[in-house]
Amino acid sequence: MNTEAIESLVRDVLSRMNSLQSDAPAPVVAESHATHTAKVSDYPLANKHPEWVKTATNKTLDEFTLENVLSNKVTAQDMRITPETLRIQAAIARDAGRDRLAMNFERAAELTAVPDDRILEIYNALRPYRSTKEELTAIADDLERRYQAKICAAFVREAATLYVERKKLKGDD
Repeated sequence: MNTEAIESLVRDVLSRMNSLQSDAPAPVVAESHATHTAKVSDYPLANKHPEWVKTATNKTLDEFTLENVLSNKVTAQDMRITPETLRIQAAIARDAGRDRLAMNFERAAELTAVPDDRILEIYNALRPYRSTKEELTAIADDLERRYQAKICAAFVREAATLYVERKKLKGDD
């Protein structure tokens, strides 16, 4: 597959993803701040709202010190970002007029619920000629049903549609 074809395919997927964005609900800040939508003025969070930033293991930014890392009080597992923090970043990006970046943050927020090995399986399945339309549709259904990852599911369905149009499905080569 040549570089131009890949670039064209990526442009088409991004364009279609952006058209889905208008259907997505406006992102809301973490539950404890549900009445506040993050703005550009809230950035950077670490300086302006460190209380909004917690890790998946509920650690705060104050706990990330060299001493805590060296004494194993902070581990790699503690460094995982939460979907709430990613949604706050999405709201800030959207407020700054960076809609594509906002959508990437929202997709990333959904993917925090998906195990790493499953993400790798999906990545490999999305490569040209690796999956049938039915297999991609099953992945999208799984993302939506098991992980409530509606944006990611729409992305996979859109990729399946494009792969049909461009004859990039398993068996098309």
